[in-house]
Amino acid sequence: MSTAAHAHDGRRGSWIARRWPSLAGLAFGGALAVAYWVGFSSTAQAGQVLTAAGFVYLGSAALGSRRAAWPLFALTFVVIGVGFAVPAFDPGWTIVGAAVVIAVIGLVRGAIRPGWGLPLQALAMAAIVLVALGVALVSGRVAGLLVGVGLLAHAAWDVYHLRTQRVVASSMAEFCCVLDTVLAVTLIVVSLSR
Repeated sequence: MSTAAHAHDGRRGSWIARRWPSLAGLAFGGALAVAYWVGFSSTAQAGQVLTAAGFVYLGSAALGSRRAAWPLFALTFVVIGVGFAVPAFDPGWTIVGAAVVIAVIGLVRGAIRPGWGLPLQALAMAAIVLVALGVALVSGRVAGLLVGVGLLAHAAWDVYHLRTQRVVASSMAEFCCVLDTVLAVTLIVVSLSR
């Protein structure tokens, strides 16, 4: 292999290494979008992704650790997976309950400061709970649009946190931004076409 070809492969490898969160978010968000598009998942189940995203940010702030984001994400992944396997189990409200518990832990730890940490993340989680309540009260097109707009708002939240390097690991903010955007666009398109 020539030196130029080897250098080109090295640049591609480094690009993939730098962009793995976006690629993972695209794969994960794409899989969720296809599941929604073909009717394998519902609007309420797509809304659980938004609830999980809020939990990851709140939990990271409560624990005072940006690195905690990935283990918290893994926890929500398992909880949502149980919800798919056990229809009587509601992962969304389980995650909300866990968010309350972890927020209390954060308060006990003294994580009330800085203001952009636990206090702001708790407000964001409260807004997400309002979206979840709205989804529970409405159905069809309106519910899909509500979750889609909520996910787009969270994608903007991800960008803000990626730029400021706060609360969650940068890789999580990048991953979540792509996932949220892909799923949000799908929800909005499907909801408007029904």
